[in-house]
Amino acid sequence: MNKNSSLPIIYSLRNCPFAMRARIAIYKSQLPVLLRDIILKDKPAEMLAASPKGTVPVLITPNGTVIEESLEVMLWALSMNDPDDLLFTGDDEMLADMQTLIYRFDTGFKRCLENYKCAKRYSETNIIERREACQGYIAQLEQRLTQHQYLMANRESLADIALLPFIRQFARVERQWYLQSPYPHVRQWLTDYLQSNMFSKVMTKHELWLTNRCDVRLDP
Repeated sequence: MNKNSSLPIIYSLRNCPFAMRARIAIYKSQLPVLLRDIILKDKPAEMLAASPKGTVPVLITPNGTVIEESLEVMLWALSMNDPDDLLFTGDDEMLADMQTLIYRFDTGFKRCLENYKCAKRYSETNIIERREACQGYIAQLEQRLTQHQYLMANRESLADIALLPFIRQFARVERQWYLQSPYPHVRQWLTDYLQSNMFSKVMTKHELWLTNRCDVRLDP
């Protein structure tokens, strides 16, 4: 039984980039939630009843509303509380620009990244071609980061935390190549995040929820 029924519940997979960015936004919002860590080969019936699509993240609000897409979870959390103004309140054009950039990476870059990861995993001969397809997107971020400290401005935004998990994946495919790649600003931006207290907390490993069905309360 959930003794904290007034709190949102989030089903999450620790290393899934979509679930990761949802947890980051929740952390940034300083909202307490109940975390249920899962693995995809053993999905809880409770999660599937709420969201038959069977992917994470899935957030259930206290009134029973189910939010099934990571960006929607992020927007929901930050609309509830956004102490760092990651949504750039009052600047509708900036928010639209952020969402356009996120969509571009969620579609085009994500597809290129999956191809790149597969080329490395299966030692395919076209890994350079796959990497170069990703680099077109990484170069866009490098250009942005030569102009300001973060992707959209000199302060953090929704776009930064939405893209972070995917750039992390890109950096891990060919680690030695990445460390020598012509993207110093992207490397510094990513390193700053990965070494932050925020990231350490968001990536804390918890017992799988199905082990004893005990919710982990995450407080700000």
